Amino acid sequence: MRAIVKNGVGMFNPQGFLDGNSAASYLSVEDIDATSKLNADMILVSLKRVVFFNRNGLDQFVKMFSKIRKTKPFTVGFCDYDKRKYDAIKKFYEKEMTFSLFKTQKIAELFSNGYNNKNKNVLIYSDDKSQRSAMAIELHDRGHNPIVAQSLQDFIEKKKQKGAYDVIIEDSYLGDMGQQVAARVTSNAVVYTVSGFLDNEISVKFNLEYHNNSLNVGFRLFIFDAFKVVSLNVHAANFFAKLASAAAEYNATICFVGLSFDKTPKAFKEELEDAGIMFFSKMDDILGNKELLADLGATNAAVIKQKRSLNKQLVSKLPKFIDAIVETIEMMTNSKAVKEKANVEKIIIMDESELLSSSIGFYGDIDGMIVLVFPKTIAKKACELLIGEETDNQDLILDSLGELVNIAGGKLKTLLTDTGVNINITLPRTYSCIDDTLEVVGDRKGVQVDLRFNHEHFIFFLTR
Repeated sequence: MRAIVKNGVGMFNPQGFLDGNSAASYLSVEDIDATSKLNADMILVSLKRVVFFNRNGLDQFVKMFSKIRKTKPFTVGFCDYDKRKYDAIKKFYEKEMTFSLFKTQKIAELFSNGYNNKNKNVLIYSDDKSQRSAMAIELHDRGHNPIVAQSLQDFIEKKKQKGAYDVIIEDSYLGDMGQQVAARVTSNAVVYTVSGFLDNEISVKFNLEYHNNSLNVGFRLFIFDAFKVVSLNVHAANFFAKLASAAAEYNATICFVGLSFDKTPKAFKEELEDAGIMFFSKMDDILGNKELLADLGATNAAVIKQKRSLNKQLVSKLPKFIDAIVETIEMMTNSKAVKEKANVEKIIIMDESELLSSSIGFYGDIDGMIVLVFPKTIAKKACELLIGEETDNQDLILDSLGELVNIAGGKLKTLLTDTGVNINITLPRTYSCIDDTLEVVGDRKGVQVDLRFNHEHFIFFLTR
């Protein structure tokens, strides 16, 4: 069967019945391999014309997906289905989902490298929080503006806003055959989601550059959500041991949660523990214990081992950085910015009372770190916009501050892309204590710009 390739998506369109006998006649590994040579980075099977399928029929495709993934890092899976088909597939592969599901081809194209129409407003909902985060991160990195519904009711209400969204994502799933290990930030810990059998491919799928930049902006606690991991081999164990050794240089901690060693040699666990990795049964054992979070480093900042000077290329893009930050804060706080001064110096914070801050890293054609120091009143206004009500809850305010900075990072990425400069960004790290912010920056010099929003002092600091 020949595939139709559009916007980087190679689409196969079988029809009729898919069972163990008929599926193989629709598609072969050679068909998929030929499609991969047609500028496609995603291989999907459309279920639009499929009247009936069973587990045996889908297994034929999944096995082919697995074979092609061993040689090429494509996103693979199914699309164009209704709710009934989606629920059936999820039930068939409940504990071993190794492929992606996209409700429509339009949704799938958003995740393809061949899709060039950026800046789409995308509403996202999944009952799986990790999936919501993974989709938002992927779309954000691809230049879109994701809006995440935190509950089904929130999603229903947001869908009623006619014309507010270019694409609405539901009943979709990013499988672990994707090109990157999904990451999210919870309680200032970076949480990576891994699943299936972990082997030497983890070193390809894990975004080490992203991880290193997360260390650079101050994250000290990294958690691997491993509830869906079946087992791992010596290659994966060695990879994680090296990751832990590198993290130790930053005084950072790596933990695994939910990893079962029923099918894994117990010696691997001993080796990983010797490398400094900690193991927990439940996520709440860490995230629900504030004292342990503090001990593991989620409330403090990482020691930066690498200090680099600003360069002309980075400084030349300073107006774009300022525009992205200012536009976002003005939008979310309904206030106007007034620039006071700009200097190349070490960060200077005169009044350290009632301040919150955040750091975010970027890498690609240029690399560095942005530190933003907010009066608490600005952060509270942003929080009010995001949750729809006033609050003095410090955790909610910090979460909203992180969201504000994340939005600003997305805007920055778009502005730089328009000038031919391509970057990726880390998720933001937030701080309730200015001393932790100063620890991250250390004695590095950077460009400090002092601004005022409604007479409130705000600091922008760009460094490397």
